[in-house]
Amino acid sequence: MAAPQARRWGAGAAGRRRLVLLSPLLLVPLLARPAGALVEGLYCGTRDCYAVLGVSRSASKAEIARAYRQLARRYHPDRYRPEPGDEGPGRTPRSAEEAFLLVATAYETLKDEETRKDYDYMLDHPEEYYSHYYHYYSRRLTPKVDVRVVILVSVCAISVFQFFSWWNSYNKAISYLATVPKYRIQATEIAKQQGLLKKAKEKGRNKKSKEEIRDEEENIIKNIIKSKIDIKGGYQKPQIRDLLLFQIILAPFHLCSYIAWYCRWIYNFNIKGKEYGEEERLYIIRKSMKMSKSQFDSLEDHQKETFLKRELWIKENYEVYKQEQEEELKKKLANDPRWKRYRRWMKNEGPGRLTFVDD
Repeated sequence: MAAPQARRWGAGAAGRRRLVLLSPLLLVPLLARPAGALVEGLYCGTRDCYAVLGVSRSASKAEIARAYRQLARRYHPDRYRPEPGDEGPGRTPRSAEEAFLLVATAYETLKDEETRKDYDYMLDHPEEYYSHYYHYYSRRLTPKVDVRVVILVSVCAISVFQFFSWWNSYNKAISYLATVPKYRIQATEIAKQQGLLKKAKEKGRNKKSKEEIRDEEENIIKNIIKSKIDIKGGYQKPQIRDLLLFQIILAPFHLCSYIAWYCRWIYNFNIKGKEYGEEERLYIIRKSMKMSKSQFDSLEDHQKETFLKRELWIKENYEVYKQEQEEELKKKLANDPRWKRYRRWMKNEGPGRLTFVDD
């Protein structure tokens, strides 16, 4: 009884070993791919591109182009006329169109050196199935336009938009300042002293209307404001060096300048222990206030003098100043009628209700 069971056990173990050995072999047909070099969906499909054009693999570019032109004229759908005994791929207008597309595909494949190398490699190594698919679609989906040209054109377009946008903001600021009595009266006095307004009226006595004279006087006042006032911040006069294109071009220079400046700072103030100058003190104050250079430059001179008098480049002094500013802001908000109304509304109504407030 034990012997038959042992035989069955041995047979079962041998069968399991055979199944384990056969498992990878059973997966081979599932993972296998066509071994032929010509694959449907790649290049000319199951047709040889060289055979489609009627040239050899050693044909030159001129021979390939000549064969393409001849076949394109022959199988063009608008010109094709089947000849007696024609055994070409196109015997009807529809088949002629298919033949024309096949000829064009063959020419597109063989005219480019890189694509032709990939195609020849596919003919010589048909077993590298997935590699052929990768090279084919990577070249087909790659943009034909040079990326550097696209980036350059984009940067130039952004720079042009920046310039005109900044110039528009600057003109709006000048137009607004021309309506402010303080600046308008000063500009008018300067124009009278220089005799510009009289010249405008003399010129317009016989040739210009009152509206034209008024517009000319307005332009004179605006030009004087432009020459006398220094606008800083977001409405300042646009500079070419501030455009994105020139910022990118000058980026290496700015980087080297910053590295040199930082090294001098470390050497002079950290190593040698020199005292800060006025420029360095203002720089530390600006960094403590977390303000950009344009924002800090837009401050009045008396504000900067106050910062220097209070020695705000020292951290302890700046912390005291910051606390004073916060307390002052709280007092202003406490005395502000709008802030009081807002607090009453938050207390009584709250943000979760839909109400209609007149103010």
